Amino acid sequence: MKHAVISVNLAVVLFGMAGLFARWIHLPAIGITFGRVLFSSVALGLFILIRRQSLRVGKRDVILLFSAGTVLALHWWTFIESVQVSTVAIGTITFSAFPLFVTLLEPLIFHQKPERWNIITSILILLGVLITVPEFSLENHMFLGVLAGTVSALSYAVLTIINKSVANRISSTVTAFYEQATAAAVLLPFVLRVSIRPSASDFGMLLLLGVVTTAVAHTLFITSLEAIPAQLAGICSSMETVYGILFAFLLLGEVPTVREVIGAVIIVGAVITAQVRKR
Repeated sequence: MKHAVISVNLAVVLFGMAGLFARWIHLPAIGITFGRVLFSSVALGLFILIRRQSLRVGKRDVILLFSAGTVLALHWWTFIESVQVSTVAIGTITFSAFPLFVTLLEPLIFHQKPERWNIITSILILLGVLITVPEFSLENHMFLGVLAGTVSALSYAVLTIINKSVANRISSTVTAFYEQATAAAVLLPFVLRVSIRPSASDFGMLLLLGVVTTAVAHTLFITSLEAIPAQLAGICSSMETVYGILFAFLLLGEVPTVREVIGAVIIVGAVITAQVRKR
């Protein structure tokens, strides 16, 4: 149990560092995203080979996994774009609003009646996002960052729902491998149209982003779920926003505005409260 708690928190710390690479790597968002999923899928593929896991999945699941991979490409592309046009804080805060979209989409897809507390949580999350917006104008780069981050949150909600539908049939590591390999394939035509020349530093950063903050972090997170409840893992995951803002302050000198801090507190508080209530 102790090792599992350490693993899940280390994984969330690594997840929280991902936004920093959008600043450290001097490439467009599409190039960073492609490098991330490429290196991550290779690392996960090697991990699967070492553990001798089977990659065989049903025909119906192939369609679901390829769909999820396409959505994943959109998710990370818009997340990195959000950070690049605004700040790490804006990118992580708006992304953390994905439970709002899960609450809205899940009842429609699975024909479930939405719970009252989920609706209240969603309203609080929406309020937290709206507070971070300084001006509702397409000429404001912060507003553009919020828009991109919102698309990132929406796409991650769709990805979460798809993953939920295959969770009982396919291991999480195999699912992640197929999704990230698909994302790399989907992004390849777009990358070829852009003149991208990564430096040695950019290449090394992409390797760290794909292997350490994605493949390794994902493996640690999945491994921890074998020993701790999903609710506890969810509470720990809520800290990703806090870590992202803290790292951006310490390593990039990005000082969050009062609006961003208030928005982050509302969103993280709402998500943690919801998870504790479920527990």
